[in-house]
Amino acid sequence: MRLDELDLRELLEFDPKGGVVRFAGDRALILDAVALGLLRKTLIDTVGTDAARAIFTRFGYAHGRRTAATMKGAVPWESENDWRIAGGRLHKLQGLVVPAPVESSPAHGPAPFVENVWHDSYEAEQHLIHLGRSEGPVCWSQCGFASGYLSYANQREIYCIEIRCRGRGDALCHMVCRPRDEWSEELAPQLVYFDMSSLDAALDQVAKRLRQTERKLRSRREQLASYRAEISEENEAKSPAMIRALELAERVSQVDSTVLVTGESGVGKERFARFIHRKSGRAQRPLVAINCGAVPESLLESELFGHVKGAFTGATQDRPGLFEEANGGTLFLDEIGEITPAMQVKLLRALQEHEVRRVGENHNRSVDVRVIAATNRDLAEEVSSGRFRQDLYYRLRVIELVVPPLRERREDILPLARALLASAAQRTKSPARSFTPAAVEQLHRYSWPGNVRELENALERATVMASGTRINVDDLPSEIGNAAASAWVPGDKRALADVERDYILAVLKANGGNRTKTAAHLAIGPATLYRKLAQYGVSRSL
Repeated sequence: MRLDELDLRELLEFDPKGGVVRFAGDRALILDAVALGLLRKTLIDTVGTDAARAIFTRFGYAHGRRTAATMKGAVPWESENDWRIAGGRLHKLQGLVVPAPVESSPAHGPAPFVENVWHDSYEAEQHLIHLGRSEGPVCWSQCGFASGYLSYANQREIYCIEIRCRGRGDALCHMVCRPRDEWSEELAPQLVYFDMSSLDAALDQVAKRLRQTERKLRSRREQLASYRAEISEENEAKSPAMIRALELAERVSQVDSTVLVTGESGVGKERFARFIHRKSGRAQRPLVAINCGAVPESLLESELFGHVKGAFTGATQDRPGLFEEANGGTLFLDEIGEITPAMQVKLLRALQEHEVRRVGENHNRSVDVRVIAATNRDLAEEVSSGRFRQDLYYRLRVIELVVPPLRERREDILPLARALLASAAQRTKSPARSFTPAAVEQLHRYSWPGNVRELENALERATVMASGTRINVDDLPSEIGNAAASAWVPGDKRALADVERDYILAVLKANGGNRTKTAAHLAIGPATLYRKLAQYGVSRSL
C-alpha cells in the first residue's frame, strides 16, 4: 500500500452498536477536543506551563513511537519509506491536524528532514479557547507525536519543533523536524520537554511548591483557629460595652501606638491583641506572644532580647529574642504586671530607643516592633505601691483598652456561646450544634467568673458529654447547670416578674422539688407557692 492510499475506513474497526474501537488493530479511544482542552487548562493551572508542556510532549512522543511500531506490521506497505513518513498522514486521518508540505524553509543550514505547515490544529484551537494567546508555540503533543514517530521509524533521534504557531498569534502553525545533530542552539531550550529527567525535575519543583503551599495553608488554618473567638466576638457583639471596645480596637489598629489591654482573667485580652494586629498594616508580619508571668526572671531577658553563644551556661549558639522575631510585626506581652523592677528598666529602654541588646553582646540592634501589653492587675495601684515603674506604665498606656467582663455584657453570651459551640463541636467531632431552651437559661443565669475562657472550656466539655444534636443542662459543668438566678448585674434586662420566677424555680430545684421546704425557704405560704407555680406552668408532679 502506498502512503496516499491510507484510508481511515480501512484502519478503523468498530461495531456500529457500540463496543471496542480499534485503530490499525490496536484499541483506540474517541475523545472530545474540548475535554482535552479543559485537561490542558487544568494541568497548566495545577503544575504550571513548563511542566504541562513536558507532560503533553512526552505523551505525544510515546504515542508517536507506539503508532509507528503498530503501523509497521498492520499495513502491507509498498515501500518502507512510505511507512517512515506516514505520521503526518495519520495525524490528518485522526483529526488532529491537516498537514501540508513546505517546499523551502527560511531556516539556515541543511534542509529539514521533514517540514510541514499545519492547518486546523486542535491544540492551537483549544489553547486559544481556554487560555488565550500564548507567548510560545502550543502544539506540544503534536510535535511530540511527530518526533516519536520519526525517531522510531528512522532509528535515530529526530526532533520536531514549531517555529510558528497560531496559539501565539501567528497566521499558521509551522513545524520543522531535524535529526538531533543537525539542530543548532534552537534545539537547546526545546529539548528539555522531551527529556524524561527534565520532566521529573519539573514535577519535583511542582511538588516542592505544592508542599510549600500546603505548609502555608496549614499555617493559615492554625492562624484562623486562633482567631476564631475574636472573630466571633467581632461579628456577634451585641452589648454596647463590647461594641465600644471593638470600635476602639479597630481605630487603634491603624496607628503604631503602644496599647495596654486590661481586664479580668479570661476576658480575651490576647484575642483583642490579635484583632488589632490582624486589622493593622503589620498583618502580613508575625505576631509573637509571650506570657511574662510564666517565664522565670532569669530567662525572661534572654527570651525577649536574645543571647549570644557563651553568654551563660547552656548558651551553645547565638539566639535572637522575641523582639527580633517580631521585627516588622507585633509583640504581645501578656501579664506585664508580673515582671520584676530590673526587667522593667530594660523593657522601658527597648520601647523608648527601639533597640535591643542580646545578653552577652556589647552593641545594640534596631527593631521595628509594635508592642501590645496586657494585664489583669490594676497597674495604677501597682505604681502607687511602688511595685511598677511609673514611666513604664505611661509608656505602655499610650492607649488603654478595657475589655469588659462577660457578666457585664450578657447580651453577648448566647451569640458567643453559639460560635464557640460550633468551633468546639468541630474539634471534638460532636454532633451537637445548638442548645435546649433550659441550657440557654442556665448560660444566662451563670455569673461567668472565668469569663470567655470559662465559657469556651465549658462548651468543649459539653460537646464531649452531649449525646444528641443539642446541648442540655446536664451536659454543662455542674456549677453552671445548678446556677440559681443571680442578683442584678450590668446588662441584665429581665423584668421584676422574671427575676421572681427565676428565683422561685431555682429554690425549688435546690430543694429537690419539695414544695413545703421551698415555701418555708421563701417565707411564703404553700398556697401562694402553688399558685405561682401554676402560673409558671410547673406541674404538681415536679
